[in-house]
Amino acid sequence: MIATRMAFGNELLELAKTREDFMICNPDTKSCNLEHFGDFFPGRSFTFGIAEQNLVAAAAGAASCGIKVYVPTFSVFLTLRACEQIRTFVCYPKLNVTLLGTHSGLQVGQDGGTHICCEDVGVMRSLANMTIVQPSDAVSARAVARWSADFDGPLYIRLHRSPVEEVHPADYAFHFGKAELLRNYGNDITLIATGVMLPRTLHAAQALQEQGIGAKVLEVHTIKPIDSQSIIEAASTTRGVVTVEDHSIYGGLGSAVSEVLSQHCPVPMRLIGVQDAFGESAKDPETLYEAHHMTVSDIIQAAQALLA
Repeated sequence: MIATRMAFGNELLELAKTREDFMICNPDTKSCNLEHFGDFFPGRSFTFGIAEQNLVAAAAGAASCGIKVYVPTFSVFLTLRACEQIRTFVCYPKLNVTLLGTHSGLQVGQDGGTHICCEDVGVMRSLANMTIVQPSDAVSARAVARWSADFDGPLYIRLHRSPVEEVHPADYAFHFGKAELLRNYGNDITLIATGVMLPRTLHAAQALQEQGIGAKVLEVHTIKPIDSQSIIEAASTTRGVVTVEDHSIYGGLGSAVSEVLSQHCPVPMRLIGVQDAFGESAKDPETLYEAHHMTVSDIIQAAQALLA
């Protein structure tokens, strides 16, 4: 197992051997193994130091000249410190800049509370012209990397700090904009997950099945634009919906699903995620998931409560 950030970066390095139509704008941080991209591909990588606002502005300038640009760094610094530059210089003119927000969510407990970003999807989702994709494991991260090379326009890809259990087969094909039904154990409850929370959601569905509760598990890797049709179809055949994300419940997956269902298919819901709180320092991120009620047991209990 490797982290989604490393799988994505390694795949870009492979793509660069046969494609010369993209470049990297790097900060002075190690985020997804692209910090030495310029050593292998001279003239295609530029480092801007710890200056994320300048980093994004320069990337937008390069993109305005007709080349695709990738910008990899910690999600907290990329989406919050450089938010105005992303909005005005990338999204407003619809430039071909792909922002790689690494070290997202509670996995970053070892780096301290200030480095934990649970607001990034909410911020990026509010920006016009921005597309948001979040792979769930190394397999899907590599597939998203290949797909992203041909994507044109502002794109935010949310990546993660630590290795995560692989849930997709080696021949996995990424289908942009399409939520994927990974399990269909019955019509009692719909579990909708994204990112690194997908493996534990699958474990929860299995445990629920053993209790006689049939769950559907829907992976939403494309958060914007969201696949409203698949969400409505799944919700309309079950008695409730639980969303699961390593992000604030405000502005992220839970909010997006709530917006869809409140308009088209109102059903009882529970949102698993960070609830109006900041992340904290923790040697073992699992203690943070426990503290914020984001474990397999919490998912199971949320489903049971909806069906009670």
